[in-house]
Amino acid sequence: MKQRELIKKLEKLGFVFKEHGGNHDTYKRGNDTEQIPRHKEINEITAKNILKKWESK
Repeated sequence: MKQRELIKKLEKLGFVFKEHGGNHDTYKRGNDTEQIPRHKEINEITAKNILKKWESK
């Protein structure tokens, strides 16, 4: 999955960009924090696990 697609899906779930890190960007929603790898293409399993974690909450 492309990084941009994953970010758009997280933003629909209420996450907003917080800061750039060395290897990850941080997104925040209230007390929830998620780090997104800084790669153009993110492993499908990793992307699905990130979305699965937050879609149920």
